[in-house]
Amino acid sequence: MSLIGKFASVGGATMASRILGFAREALMAAALGAGPVSDAFFAAFRFPNLFRRLFAEGAFNAAFVPLFAKEIEANGVEGAKRFGEEVFGVLFTVLIILTILMELSMPILVATIVAPGFVNDADKFEMTVRLSLIMFPYLMCMSLAAMMSGILNSLHKFFAAAIAPVFLNVILIGVLLLAMQSGIEPAAIGVNLAWGVLAAGLLQLLIVTVSVRRAGITIGLRRPRLTPNVRRLLWLALPAAVTGGITQINLVVGQMIASGKPGAISILQYSDRVYQLPLGVVGIAVGVVLLPELARALKANHMIEATSLQNRSVEFALFLTLPAAAALLTISEPVVRVLYERGAFSPETTDIVASVLAIFGMGLPAFVMIKAFTPGFFAREDTRTPMYFAGVSVVINLALAITLFPLIAERGIAVAEICAGWANAALLFATLVRRGHWQLDSGIRRRLPRLLGSTLVMGAALYWAARYAVPLITPETALLSQIGMLLALVLGGAAVYLLAAFVTGGADFGALRRYLRRGAKPVA
Repeated sequence: MSLIGKFASVGGATMASRILGFAREALMAAALGAGPVSDAFFAAFRFPNLFRRLFAEGAFNAAFVPLFAKEIEANGVEGAKRFGEEVFGVLFTVLIILTILMELSMPILVATIVAPGFVNDADKFEMTVRLSLIMFPYLMCMSLAAMMSGILNSLHKFFAAAIAPVFLNVILIGVLLLAMQSGIEPAAIGVNLAWGVLAAGLLQLLIVTVSVRRAGITIGLRRPRLTPNVRRLLWLALPAAVTGGITQINLVVGQMIASGKPGAISILQYSDRVYQLPLGVVGIAVGVVLLPELARALKANHMIEATSLQNRSVEFALFLTLPAAAALLTISEPVVRVLYERGAFSPETTDIVASVLAIFGMGLPAFVMIKAFTPGFFAREDTRTPMYFAGVSVVINLALAITLFPLIAERGIAVAEICAGWANAALLFATLVRRGHWQLDSGIRRRLPRLLGSTLVMGAALYWAARYAVPLITPETALLSQIGMLLALVLGGAAVYLLAAFVTGGADFGALRRYLRRGAKPVA
């Protein structure tokens, strides 16, 4: 399968998950709005997600995949299976201990890290603690699932790991539909959602475990031992964990500050869900697929192929991301209105969420580029340099968030996050170029300015069209009519962008497909 085919496989599964995530968030907005229960749920759910990104997904994608692939090449499937069992034994033991400690310390953690601003609201604080206690074991399920996903990715089997998150949204949508039909209180809805999260974690772990077995590898539980391979993994995984979870770290920093204003956490979450669609579909697909492909090319000393893989991946990512960013910047208000404005979600909330979403849109290319740049370090088993840059971005985010939140509230949190993202992306790119690990070939140098120009044309067209369409998208308009008008805007903008890209030469699908195949040569 070509590299673009693998992008499509992972991106398609991720898109299904994100679309269902929209449905979930829309139902949650209607049921809970931006009130105390939604604040408590989002704050509680963010906590295990932070640890999952820090100690599982980021670390394993960065450290485990190259080492597991090396074991397959050096010692065959049996050697890789032995390494996997060694890692599984250590990971399982650490997760058990961490889960017990966190459960016992949860009230303190909520008061100091999760949502310190809730301390003065006894009901919200108690609800957050209760939901956190229910959901934290989700971390264990998803961390073990991340390891199984790493094995699948190393075997170039991407779909099962990408499709598993769909079931979190399926279960939570079911919980919300049943809750809204039965008319139960918001607090009870929050508790039911928390149990749904835990059930989804168990199901996702089951899916990837079965997929690994079908791929011919059965991972058993061994006594935890710090073998040389495990020590090497931990040495690589610690900085990679920080790097992989940097977005979550910045989100938690924002959440801690935003907890001082009622409804702010929910507003940030609703806007985050929208911009996560293009970020997930493009950024995650590129990051997940590029790492094992780039590691394979570098280990085989195929430097021309490695250079082409990096340039074509960035070109593909920007081709999809730039117009998405322009759309979020110009039509964020109708997007939020159609997705969320019903039930407990008021027009005033729409205005705030739309403004935050527009700001996030300006940072979208940076967040996607981070996903594309970090494999250039991880594939060379350099996980520390991205960690240092991640630390710089956290400092920038924290300083700006503290400064701007008292002035412009939620918008200040969003501005801080995008500034941190652009700083991180710039540092990663500049370092790759300085070390000679990245060379911009003539293809990307020629097409990138034309893609930027096409994006500006599309943005201008959307801005003009929105002046006429937005007044027709109102709460009084039937939902199907709202959806139709929004789809017309989106599809019209996409048509303008594609036409401009083809006319200017910014897009050449034939060349892109040809050069994304394995063994690609640099574009002349």
